Amino acid sequence: MSEKLLTLHEKIVECQLCRLSESRRNAVPGEGAFDTSLMLVGEAPGRNEDLLGRPFVGAAGAFLSDLLSSIGVERTKVFITNIVKCRPPMNRAPRVDEVKEGIRSFNRKFKLIVPK
Repeated sequence: MSEKLLTLHEKIVECQLCRLSESRRNAVPGEGAFDTSLMLVGEAPGRNEDLLGRPFVGAAGAFLSDLLSSIGVERTKVFITNIVKCRPPMNRAPRVDEVKEGIRSFNRKFKLIVPK
């Protein structure tokens, strides 16, 4: 992992810029290959993601892994993240201000990974 990506990852884990940091267990900065041409992006972490600090785990993660496998792509060869890095309470949709905060770190990560 590059120094800039590592620093960004740490900032996301420690972030307290919006109200979602108050109720989360773990921020979910994303995972996977940093030298990839494929980035998969979700809206926000759910319950399982919040518990583990990893994107797309549980049933959704198994489904995603199966889909990737069906087209010959290993999950470890892509980068998986969300726009919002913390679970909204009760899995509600992220609010506009929460999305605005999340998109800032997403844009920085996108520029460092440079997917197609």
